[in-house]
Amino acid sequence: MEKLLSGPNQKVQSPDQFGTLAIDLGNTTTVVAFQGEKDLSPKLINLPHICRKAGEVPSLVYSKGTELSQKLFGQQVIDYGLSNESSTKLSSNFKRFIGSTDSNSSANDKSDLIPNAAGELLLKKIWELLPQELRIKRLVLTAPVESYQAYRTWLINVCSSLKVDEIALVDEPTAAAMGAGLPPGSKLLVLDIGGSTIDLSMVALEGGEGRAAPVAQLLRFAGHDLEGISKQTLRCAKVLGKAGLTLGGRDIDHWIASYLFPKEPLTESLLNAAEALKCRLSDQTLKDSETILEVAAETTNTSKKSLRLSRNELERLLIERGLLECLEGLLKQTLASGRANGCDLKDLHAIVTVGGGTQIPLIKNWLKTQVKPTKLITPPPIEAVAIGALKLTPGVTIRDVLKRGVSLRCWEKRTNQHIWHPIFLPGQPWPTSDPLEMILSASSINQTKIELLLGEPQEKGAHEVIYIDGMPTLKSTNNTLTTKEWETVSASIPLNPPGQPGEDCIRLKFNIDSESMLQVDGEDLRTGNALKRQHLGLVK
Repeated sequence: MEKLLSGPNQKVQSPDQFGTLAIDLGNTTTVVAFQGEKDLSPKLINLPHICRKAGEVPSLVYSKGTELSQKLFGQQVIDYGLSNESSTKLSSNFKRFIGSTDSNSSANDKSDLIPNAAGELLLKKIWELLPQELRIKRLVLTAPVESYQAYRTWLINVCSSLKVDEIALVDEPTAAAMGAGLPPGSKLLVLDIGGSTIDLSMVALEGGEGRAAPVAQLLRFAGHDLEGISKQTLRCAKVLGKAGLTLGGRDIDHWIASYLFPKEPLTESLLNAAEALKCRLSDQTLKDSETILEVAAETTNTSKKSLRLSRNELERLLIERGLLECLEGLLKQTLASGRANGCDLKDLHAIVTVGGGTQIPLIKNWLKTQVKPTKLITPPPIEAVAIGALKLTPGVTIRDVLKRGVSLRCWEKRTNQHIWHPIFLPGQPWPTSDPLEMILSASSINQTKIELLLGEPQEKGAHEVIYIDGMPTLKSTNNTLTTKEWETVSASIPLNPPGQPGEDCIRLKFNIDSESMLQVDGEDLRTGNALKRQHLGLVK
């Protein structure tokens, strides 16, 4: 990849470059890439002072005061020797909490900044330092699978003040598939292990066999709806199945540090040394029994710590912590969803790995045994998602799949009781291409309305991440199926004239639109009158 350098005394290759900027906010590293309208390939941007190297910004924010001028970002934090501090002024590992239920708490229970605020400051600093010669016509951002909708809302709010005409958003596994460089029409399994999450996705790229390659659909930006402006035919990159867990490379760093120093407080210095040790043990040329030494910077008691570990020891640790068992569960869940959508393991063209965690030999070897003889592709792990995001722009309509599903509470005549009837199952693609139709009847004399009570099927089981004394721990649970009712009555359909017991009254049509909004309309079967469309809420 060609690198685009900029700085106080450096110029980009042309006076003005109009094009698209991609930002992939990561838990440990944020990637910034640009592709001009006339460029054949993307370029990584070097931002003065905050980049570790071209295109790579450490995801760090240090607050010396409340003003923006009193904050340090990225490589600045490292250069000033502040990245190892256990201080409320340091914000790190915040990406994992953005868009989650814990987004209003500190990422490490120490930082003064909530994760949403830290992420916003970093993105705006990146925007501020972009070379003036770049003319950003379009900004494309990436979002994790686990918290896609809430993360999307946060990103749009953050970017609302930026002066850019267009904005697009793609989910990280889909972008990773495009970044692998495989031809249109391919079906891929993408394993993405970042600093904070593990994501497995089965993705089908449109195109091939004489059909056009996928392009991305632009989202609304700053109140402007761009849908319908482009005359291009929209094509979908379809997610056939996926599963994820809030566990990543930083958690492995915790495991390593705790294993080597079980009685020591896990300072940033110790965790950073554990991360460096993990990366060195991922060197493919290293012997399994060879011991690597890494020295931690000064800790709270001003002493240095020597971290010694072999690859064999690391692999035993990861197995004992349940990492491979967890990966097997996620793979099984993803493949099951894929089969439900007509794609099995044997139908895949390749397996793609992205994210720094996939460089660990134990994980690579495990994946090879699980998916052989399917080809394994390993693009540059850090920048693959950002590059794929650029390939998906000016925009693909991404047809995603539901993770949890939706059920409707109905009266069952046979059992004379209410039951939860599934209307959209986990793995259901959205936006929906055809509505799901249901006929509902009255259950009481002179019934004047039918209330639609919705719920979310919840299968409790497999693995979940819990924290024991601050340590991320994988826990297995027994599978049980329950339904969690939505907090409010979603809708009420009036019956005019009133319905009578057992009388078929209304035909409903349920749809999920491109914004993941569940909608319902239909007709009154007795009068033929159309029912007013109602928006019931966002589904995931």
